[in-house]
Order: sequence, then C-alpha cells, then structure tokens
Amino acid sequence: MSVPVAYLAVVLIWSTTPLGIVWSSETVAPTLAVLLRMIIALVPGWLILKLFKIELPWHRQAFTLYCYSGIGIFGGMLFSYLAASYISSGLMSLIFGISPILSGVLSKYILSDEPLSIAKRSALVVALLGLACVCYDKISLGDQAYIGVILILIAVFFFSFSGVLVKSVTVKINPMATTVGALIIAIPLFFLTWFFIDGTLPYEQWSQRSILSIVYLGIIGSLIGFIAYFYVLQKLKASTVALITMITPVIALWIGLVLNNELISVNLIIGALFIISGLGIYQWGEWLYKRITIKHN
Repeated sequence: MSVPVAYLAVVLIWSTTPLGIVWSSETVAPTLAVLLRMIIALVPGWLILKLFKIELPWHRQAFTLYCYSGIGIFGGMLFSYLAASYISSGLMSLIFGISPILSGVLSKYILSDEPLSIAKRSALVVALLGLACVCYDKISLGDQAYIGVILILIAVFFFSFSGVLVKSVTVKINPMATTVGALIIAIPLFFLTWFFIDGTLPYEQWSQRSILSIVYLGIIGSLIGFIAYFYVLQKLKASTVALITMITPVIALWIGLVLNNELISVNLIIGALFIISGLGIYQWGEWLYKRITIKHN
C-alpha cells in the first residue's frame, strides 16, 4: 500500500464515519448497532491474525494495553452512537476534532508532561470558543440537541483519555493485535449495555441503509481504517498526520449536507473555523512563534 493511498483512505474513512453512525442508528438501536459493528470488525481481524501468524499476547502489560484501548473503543463509540440521535454527523465530526487538544491537556495531568505552552493554551481557548459557537444555536433553541452535544463531548473525553493511558504502557505489540485485543475487551461491555438498555432484536424494522452502514463501519471504518492509520503514522511525521483531524471535519460537514441534507448555519461555519484554527495553533503555534522570534532577532 502506498503512503498517499493510505493517507487518503484515512481521511475518507474518518470523514464518512459520522454519517455512517447516523444512518446505522436510524432503524437499529444505537447500542445494538455499535455492538454489531464491533463484532463485524473482530471476525476479519481475528482471521488476519491467524492468516499472517501475528501473535496476540496476554501477559500483564498486553492485557493492560488492551484494557486502556478498550476504554476508548467502548466509551468513545457508545456515546458517539447515542449522540447520533440528537445531532448531525457534521457536528459530531467537528466536536471530535478537539480531541488532540484535550489529549494534550490530559497528558499534562496524567503523564506529568510539560506544562502547556502559551501557544497551546491559546489553542485551547480558540477551540472552546468555536465549540461554544457551534453549540449556541441548538442550545438557545431549547431542543434536545444539547443532549447530543453532551454525549459527544463524553465520547471525545473517553477517546482522548484512552489515548493518554495507552501512551503510559511501554510494550511493543502489533497494531492489529492491539485492535483485536481491545475489541475482545470491549465487546462484552457493548453486549451488556445493549442487553440491559434494549435487549431486543426487531430485525424486521431494520432498513437496508442501516444494515449496509453497520457492515461498512465494521469492515471499512474499524478494520481497514485502523490499519491505514497506523501505516500512515509509521511512515509520516506526526505533524502531517495531524492534518487529518483538520481536514475530516470539513469533508464530513460537506458529506452531511450533500448526502443527508444536514443544515449548515452561519454559526456552525464560524465555529468550525475557530476549532480548525485552534487545532492549527496547537500543532504549529510554537514552531511559528520561534520562527518569528528568530527573524526579529
């Protein structure tokens, strides 16, 4: 697989995933839709491990890694699916874009990383202003969209929290094995959640679009997307990979508008610009500041 193809695959998969979540939850209960997606991802993942003879270790550090990764899969995916009933796919993608900044904040307190620089603190403020802007219309109208905003923020927290915890584990395991191990940990939690919240299988109500969306998210969104992402992560600089989080919300907003007739308001556009600017400042603010300082000196 060439690097440009893998990079493009990650961008397209991440851009279409929010709409896939919305469509899969139209006629299938969110808790069941995400459970089926993870099972569909696990089966080919397990077969790949066996086919290529990739080891799936279960020693203490490996188990810890799977649990930490499973936290992100379970919390991040569950609350994203629950949020899909209240907010648009474009808004979901946009809010999820702040995850790199939140990860940086959590790293400071959990991993005792260096204090956030002025540039990164400024990035956080800019991103939060954008978040407030995109949420203003919905919250001020008093409808239930604020529930979706809260749910997707919880999802972002779990995703970011999981990523920081994973960094604390010093063990080298094949990314495919990590995925399968994390799914093995997360799927029982998804099953219990579905069983106690819903527990039904009204398959006669399921639409073709919902079923195809679940299959797409299971095979393309979860499995291929993960493999492509880690391939890109190994081949390119972190700053180049970080561009994905800035590109995907824009594409997701456009896809939601064209394929799902989702409304794009002025506040949403302004908020999107703030959030993307915040991500840019977070990634390159310090570098730009140093370049300017050197030129003036």
